Amino acid sequence: MEKKVSYIIAVISEFAQAHTLNSQQAYRYLLRYKGLEFVDKYYDIEHTLSFEDVVEDLTDYCRRNGGALV
Repeated sequence: MEKKVSYIIAVISEFAQAHTLNSQQAYRYLLRYKGLEFVDKYYDIEHTLSFEDVVEDLTDYCRRNGGALV
């Protein structure tokens, strides 16, 4: 569980950098558009990918849930 939490924190940071957001903005965006649920649910798969791929997956998933970031 501790590894999962650390991973999710790292993903939020990487997502923030990729989209020029601060960590709090990235967290709220991922929470609102279900990105955090996605990472939690698919952790077993996502943590084997590069952060670049995970950010791309999250961006696409959040967009399908109403998010506007590209």
